[in-house]
Amino acid sequence: MSGLRELQKEMRRQAIADAAIELFQRQGFQNTTIEQIARHAGVSAPTVFKYFNSKQEIILEMLKEADNRAVLDLRDKMREFDDPVDTLCHLESLLVSYSLEVLPAPLWRELLPLILSNEREGLPQAYREMNAALQAQIANVLRDLQARGKLHAGLDVELTAFLLNDYSHLQLLRLVSAAEPDREAHARQVRLTTQLIFQGMRPD
Repeated sequence: MSGLRELQKEMRRQAIADAAIELFQRQGFQNTTIEQIARHAGVSAPTVFKYFNSKQEIILEMLKEADNRAVLDLRDKMREFDDPVDTLCHLESLLVSYSLEVLPAPLWRELLPLILSNEREGLPQAYREMNAALQAQIANVLRDLQARGKLHAGLDVELTAFLLNDYSHLQLLRLVSAAEPDREAHARQVRLTTQLIFQGMRPD
């Protein structure tokens, strides 16, 4: 019975998140209220607050799940890549794909000013914390590559993870800022830059 309840809770949570994203796309993130999300999801506002503390948290939870999914999917295939550049480019591709899956480019464009600002009511602090968690996961991927002899033994894994995550984040913002996002051009640029960075990561 508890399993059924958990399933129902997860379905309700997903319905609220889906309703929120649909409204964010239709009328904008700033113009959407919790009350509107609740009505669209067919629940009460207090029910929404049982699952999410704010509409900002809805966005961040979905992005966090997308990041975790990307890292898990990479780990399933990690042994298939002999070249660490292929590994890192594949991870970046997964991160972008899942980020755009949960938040389409037009919605990203609206959120960019909030992400880049220091407004208390926006996303910055929570977004930075989420990004720090992703950076830690990238560092673990690099440690695995290092342990397999694919990266220099003396590589500063934490700094490299920061650089890769920061660059990937910047490229995502550039991608979604374009009127017509070009994924192929984006992937080419990411590969060229990753290859350049990797020249200093090769093992002796």
